[in-house]
Amino acid sequence: VSVEAEFVKTAATSFADVPANAYFADAVKWAVDKGITNGLSDTMFGPYESCTRAQIVTFLWRAAGSPERKTVSIFTDVSASAYYAKAVAWAVENGITNGMTETTFAPDATCTRGQSVTFLYRALKGTASGSTNFTDVKSDAFYADAINWAVANNVTNGTSNTTFSPNADCTRAEIVTFLYRAYQGKLNLKSCGKAAVHSNRRFFLLSTNGKGNRTLGEKSAVCRGFSFLTKSGKRGVLPLAC
Repeated sequence: VSVEAEFVKTAATSFADVPANAYFADAVKWAVDKGITNGLSDTMFGPYESCTRAQIVTFLWRAAGSPERKTVSIFTDVSASAYYAKAVAWAVENGITNGMTETTFAPDATCTRGQSVTFLYRALKGTASGSTNFTDVKSDAFYADAINWAVANNVTNGTSNTTFSPNADCTRAEIVTFLYRAYQGKLNLKSCGKAAVHSNRRFFLLSTNGKGNRTLGEKSAVCRGFSFLTKSGKRGVLPLAC
């Protein structure tokens, strides 16, 4: 689900370990503003800390609007009260990731760069295009299509001109940057009943009856069954009726 939106460069964050000129500064501010993640404390984000499997599925789940799960996690190492329980169940339901075994998810295991872009690729239902020339990415690797998609869509590049380092740990700075870039041009939608809506935007309804375009609130438009809307002359897509 996506609609066109404009992203603007942000100001510095309040985190002491996120300099305003850091490549991940805008991504961190975006992620915090959108409720995707917080810092490790009020003043520290921990950009170079490794990202765990629990953290990345939670970030993806929140970026998707924190949808309600349809099932309960069957993993013995995922407590029903864990902050990531709903995210894990959602990720498995949607084919984003599976457990490390049939009964364990390994929520505290570190997520690699290859796994991270694969989770994001699956979450956004990306389509691979082209191929990269990274010497450490075999064409039959589970993450190959995801990396091709990520590079083609400017989500990430390699760690050098010839390497991607798919097995290297993915840091918190890297994953929020991947998310931020992947969601460029897309709204961070939040759930409202059965419709996914953004509460304070208005759109132009594309006329289908010859009476001309008119403005319509997004929630109203969705609930009335309209799927194609425009904002500032750009075409967007919203889910059909509530």
